[in-house]
Amino acid sequence: MSLLAFKAVHLIAMVAWFAGLFYLVRLFVYHAEAFKKEEPARSILVQQYHIMEIRLYRIITTPAMILTVIAGIAMLFTVPEYLKEPWIHVKLTLVLILVGYHFYCGNTIAKLQRGVTKTSSQRFRLINELPTVLLIAIILLAVLRGRISMISLLLIVMATVFTLGGATFAYKRYRMRRK
Repeated sequence: MSLLAFKAVHLIAMVAWFAGLFYLVRLFVYHAEAFKKEEPARSILVQQYHIMEIRLYRIITTPAMILTVIAGIAMLFTVPEYLKEPWIHVKLTLVLILVGYHFYCGNTIAKLQRGVTKTSSQRFRLINELPTVLLIAIILLAVLRGRISMISLLLIVMATVFTLGGATFAYKRYRMRRK
């Protein structure tokens, strides 16, 4: 029964973590766009986005990440045989990349607050797609557990990257035509 409890906590925390990451980088998009506004709108928006980013990162996203990792480790202690399977090593590598992305977001909050980031809103839109790609790969690995070849997984990830990238650039063209 403990494995199922850990799995439930892991999944709930993971959903909260991903939701936070998705929204956080969307706030970065708006924050970067706020720098282009005229005063006083610029100052008001920049300050409001910073407050929202900091609260989301500290109160929701980081605790959800910690709980996801703790519950995942608990599952590995409950079923150590998982560590003998290749899929778990790929999954754990992707999770480490996601943790790095999480800390990149924390660093970006600080840079946006100081106004020193040169990252455009379009670049943030592209950066915002990375957790989607990681989510798809991690879920496929966890659910299919070795029943999917690494080549198939790589093809699915590449198709996702091209689809999301294409959609992001298509949306940019759409926005430009609307102006």
